[in-house]
Amino acid sequence: NEDLSFPLLSDADHAVAEAYGAWGEKKNYGRTYEGLIRSTVVIDPDGKVALAQYNVRATGHVAKLRRDL
Repeated sequence: NEDLSFPLLSDADHAVAEAYGAWGEKKNYGRTYEGLIRSTVVIDPDGKVALAQYNVRATGHVAKLRRDL
C-alpha cells in the first residue's frame, strides 16, 4: 500500500516485540493490561537498530518517517 522497498514483520507470538521493548504494560479507560506498544523500529543493513520510536501516533507517522529517513 505504501510502496515500501523493505519487508515488514508479522509477530503473532509477540516474541520480537518483547525483544525490542514494544510489548508491555498499557492503560486504557482505567484498565491496565499487557499489550503491544505502538512502535517503529528501523534495522540498518548491518542488523543494528538505526531508529526506535515508542508510543507513536498513527496519524502522520509514515509521512514523518519518509521525511526523516
